[in-house]
Amino acid sequence: MEPLITNDAVVFGILLTLLALVFTTANSERPFWKTFYTYVPALLLCYFLPALLNWPLGIIAYDWYEYGVIDALAEQGVALPEGLSFGEINRYIEAQGLDPNDFSEYTGHSALYFMASRYLLPASLIMLCLNIDIPGIINLGYRAIVMFLAATVGIVLGGPIALLVVTYFFPGLIDIDPDLLWRGLSTIAGSWIGGGANQAAMQIINEVPPGIFGQMIVVDVLVANIWLAFLLFGAGRAKRIDRFIGADNSAIDQLVKKMEDYADQVRRIPTSIDLYQLLGVAFGGVALAHFGADLLGPFFGQFEETLEALRLNTLTSGFFWMVVLATTIGFLLSFTRARRLEGVGASKWGGIFIYILVATIGMQMNIGDVLDNLGLFAIGLIWMVVHITVLLVTAYLIKAPFFFVAVGSQANVGGAASAPVVASAFNPVLAPVGAIMAVIGYALGTYGALLCSYLMEISVS
Repeated sequence: MEPLITNDAVVFGILLTLLALVFTTANSERPFWKTFYTYVPALLLCYFLPALLNWPLGIIAYDWYEYGVIDALAEQGVALPEGLSFGEINRYIEAQGLDPNDFSEYTGHSALYFMASRYLLPASLIMLCLNIDIPGIINLGYRAIVMFLAATVGIVLGGPIALLVVTYFFPGLIDIDPDLLWRGLSTIAGSWIGGGANQAAMQIINEVPPGIFGQMIVVDVLVANIWLAFLLFGAGRAKRIDRFIGADNSAIDQLVKKMEDYADQVRRIPTSIDLYQLLGVAFGGVALAHFGADLLGPFFGQFEETLEALRLNTLTSGFFWMVVLATTIGFLLSFTRARRLEGVGASKWGGIFIYILVATIGMQMNIGDVLDNLGLFAIGLIWMVVHITVLLVTAYLIKAPFFFVAVGSQANVGGAASAPVVASAFNPVLAPVGAIMAVIGYALGTYGALLCSYLMEISVS
């Protein structure tokens, strides 16, 4: 039901206070905090603490039902049990033969993730790209692309393998018709390879009913967010993992050093004019990115049927074009005098915006929903294990650094909203690498999801 706090202004203040506490303690000289952050990455707490405020504490939430829904359901002869989460209420309403959309007037929704993903994310991409070293990115070599493709293959194979394991060894675990099950799971494949636009495309292509689609979204969000938490944890142990793999990390180290050296050369105490210029460049770029997205999305939308036939639905997505244009604007500005804004903290502000995005992603996660979707969650978990196995085996064979493992995975599973987050967990200057790989994921998403759907259909037949 309704959380304790629904005012976004208050929630935003709580999230920023949490971020301040995390980074203050992470930089403390006290022995306790030094030991604590040796094992727990600060970025993981930025993600996990808002999740705890959602569940089990019930202080904040991303979606919720207002108490008026109790009376509305009572008029339909339905008594709503107490203590249910937003997802649980949706499933309960469906179980009574009703449509949750008929009760949408009683729902509440936080706009903080929308604000962070549509305003702060493109601004951070522009600011982090100002200091980008394009030759250095090219010098990262073939391993980056191989690991990205390995992540895609892991998702394509993981779906049918997970479906086979659960339906064969635990046939009564999921009470969903097998034909509907593979169709529903195809939407997760679309999300984990190409993002929300491809997920919506899979729902339409495979004719997934709204009720099944809602359950798949829960599994998608939960499993993807749990994996994101592990990646953020692993980022703090990247050097140890690289030693185990025997990875060659020199190209990444050279890129980071070159970008940090440039930042040191141009660093100065910022004046108010410097900060106005930085914000003007960043959010002026955001404005251009949104303006272009508002033109390009509808333009390609005119050819929706043709694009659907070619499986290029992503080109109709405004979010896709916003990310592409923001990244492109940042790259172009890196060749101008705007690059010197790195000296007044462009990458630091970009990092702050990324961390705010992390906190708003965290507040969407309701860990308690796992308990209500154990069968589907089991499929999602096995699916992710296959994905991880393919990644780690490939990384070991080609001696790829864990950075490529993490960013290649998240460019598929999380897309443009979280791939830069994972990249910045290794070093903030690497965030644009995550954005670039996520854009590639958008391009391949529908094709990979269709192949995965076909394999899952075969596995249940």
